[in-house]
Amino acid sequence: MTKASIDNQALALAGLFQAAHLVEQLARTGNVNEKDLKTCIESLFQTHPQSIEDVYGGSRENLKLGYKEVRFLTDGKSRTGSSPDVMRYALGVLHLESKLRKNNKMMPKVSKGIEQAKRQLDHFHSSHENLIANLSGLYQETLSTFRFRIHVTGNAQHLQNTQNAHKIRALLLCAVRSAILWRQVGGRRWQLLFHRPKLNKSCIEALEKM
Repeated sequence: MTKASIDNQALALAGLFQAAHLVEQLARTGNVNEKDLKTCIESLFQTHPQSIEDVYGGSRENLKLGYKEVRFLTDGKSRTGSSPDVMRYALGVLHLESKLRKNNKMMPKVSKGIEQAKRQLDHFHSSHENLIANLSGLYQETLSTFRFRIHVTGNAQHLQNTQNAHKIRALLLCAVRSAILWRQVGGRRWQLLFHRPKLNKSCIEALEKM
């Protein structure tokens, strides 16, 4: 496997883990960094990118949070404020992606829903509550209908807040988008075990350039 392939897989995983981290933060604290949120939400609408970096705003620096999480996953040492819940959400998303990929009826429904939400960008910015609520509803109508569901835990006050709940579902949809991208660039679950050193090195190199 080429270094470029490993770098692309690390990038897609960083996108996935950044979304998972933000889900955990929202559930626990009720707050997230708006720039990190924007990067994740806008990745949904990059359906014909010129490069893999374009999916995340054209720069790997937009996924610094995600790269840190993947580095922890791949070396078990660099724990930078991570939580076991982040790993649980990320692995759950990988399972959801496999379910979605095998469902010929649901995948087009998700794609159509994202295209409809994309049109809202003409009227709202990417983190506007109306757009986020639309993406949340799309997640509920599609991925939430699988028997397997991701159970988000945290502070009940934050979880019961409607806007936070919408953001969490929208972010889970973003995480699935990154999981799809990861598979498109050759990512497979077994590589998380057998290619850990290579993925770890890719993350370290990316973080050193930020």
